[in-house]
Amino acid sequence: MIDLTKLPKNPGCYLFKDINGTILYIGKAKVLAKRVRSYFNKNHDDSKTNILVSKIDSVEFFVTDSEIEALILENNLIKKHSPKYNIDLKDSKRYAYIELTAEEFPRFLIARKPDLKSGSKYFGPFVSAASRDHILEAVRRIFRIRTCKKLPKRACLRHSIGLCSAPCTGAISKKDYLNDVASAKMVLEGKNKELTKHLKKRMEKLSKAQNYELAMEVREQIGSLDYLSERQKMERQKHYDEDIINYVAVGETIHLMLFNSRKGILENKQEFELEKTPHFLEEFLVSFYSKEKTVPREIIVPKLIDEKIEKYLSSFRRFWNVKITVPKQGEKKELLDLVLKNLEIGLFGNREKIEDLMNSLKLNELPKVIECFDISHLSGTSTVASMVQFRNGVADKSNYRKYKIRTVHQIDDFASMKEVVSRRYSKLQRENLDMPNLIVVDGGKGQLSSTIEVMEELGLKVPVISLAKREEEVFIPGRVSPILLDKRGKALKLLQEIRDEAHRFAIAYNRLLRRKKVRE
Repeated sequence: MIDLTKLPKNPGCYLFKDINGTILYIGKAKVLAKRVRSYFNKNHDDSKTNILVSKIDSVEFFVTDSEIEALILENNLIKKHSPKYNIDLKDSKRYAYIELTAEEFPRFLIARKPDLKSGSKYFGPFVSAASRDHILEAVRRIFRIRTCKKLPKRACLRHSIGLCSAPCTGAISKKDYLNDVASAKMVLEGKNKELTKHLKKRMEKLSKAQNYELAMEVREQIGSLDYLSERQKMERQKHYDEDIINYVAVGETIHLMLFNSRKGILENKQEFELEKTPHFLEEFLVSFYSKEKTVPREIIVPKLIDEKIEKYLSSFRRFWNVKITVPKQGEKKELLDLVLKNLEIGLFGNREKIEDLMNSLKLNELPKVIECFDISHLSGTSTVASMVQFRNGVADKSNYRKYKIRTVHQIDDFASMKEVVSRRYSKLQRENLDMPNLIVVDGGKGQLSSTIEVMEELGLKVPVISLAKREEEVFIPGRVSPILLDKRGKALKLLQEIRDEAHRFAIAYNRLLRRKKVRE
């Protein structure tokens, strides 16, 4: 089920899932394609990893803008889903924050988990403990912020060496001390140009004085402050829910993706296909959120929406109105762009596969919907058939079908294929449902002939091919000899993925029936 050719080369997170869609493992990667391939290209030394790989049925990925964001997103996803094969992360391992206490003379501390009821303010989270410590030390040193838990009765050693302004002894007024705290707070909010300028001047002075050791420490502090300015889009200091929606138009179809951010944590994505209409986005918002149990407080979209939609969605909320935002710049715009990046990678990566298949088979239209059949009979018993559907190059499990063979009472793949194809497309014909763009059958000339015979009887004109596993030969109606597609090409890899999925689904159904027989 995993097409290694369509994996992006971006940083991000990958989610391995089993046949039931349960998340088995969540990981991060600097290059997603390289990391995911490493699981399947070799045998692993530890048995746990080998067992994990044997259970993987599919992979989902989140693309991020940097490895740092992937680290944070991985942590959030593990916290949310608690996959079986991930190490159970304790709260103490969560990336730490810098806390500004709500005391009379505030301090800056390290906090593992924000306490929103304490009145403190939090900055971060920080992936690197070294960078966090450098920043904390720089803030304390430059603005001479106290570190003692309780105000002592006399000045301590830190005051003597110029690291604390000693509010405990009245050496600094409360007003001036709070002004220093406010300045330090601005630095932690990313407004650090003034501090960086000051540090650079100090570094130059230390270098001229040949105090290279201290100059290097100051240089590290400058690097740490630069690190702080990187915006953390994956875990943000907001305490309400929001959805981020973006889309791509391809012809008359809208491909839309929705990211869910809950309690400031980006945690899920959903994809949709819509018909292109003048008000498709408004129609989607009304339809989608009418079915949802909850509507987020804010919805971020790429274009202006009729204000009536806001009022309508607000009727689902009890305590506040829904806000629909169209950001032009800043953090929300970056999130909107991130959704678009994920959408384009998935959409156009799959489109290349089906375009290659269309060109390789010389089809008249893009095979957006492909259905594949496979016959399974273990030891001559419990003969069954499977039908899997791929839509836009991706498995659509909601449209999988499984069949017990009714009219064939011996091993006869040709007759079994004829029965199941007839049952499938006569039903679609009766119910006036759309036919696929391409039909694939597992096997050679015999299976292909059986399928074509049924399609002619039903009066249906749908392209049909068969794929023989031994040499991966493709049989096409009207050709005496099969064709061999490029083994490295995307067309053959897509056909193999579809055929293998049909085979897996048929075997799984056969084994289920056999287990039921044993119980009886």
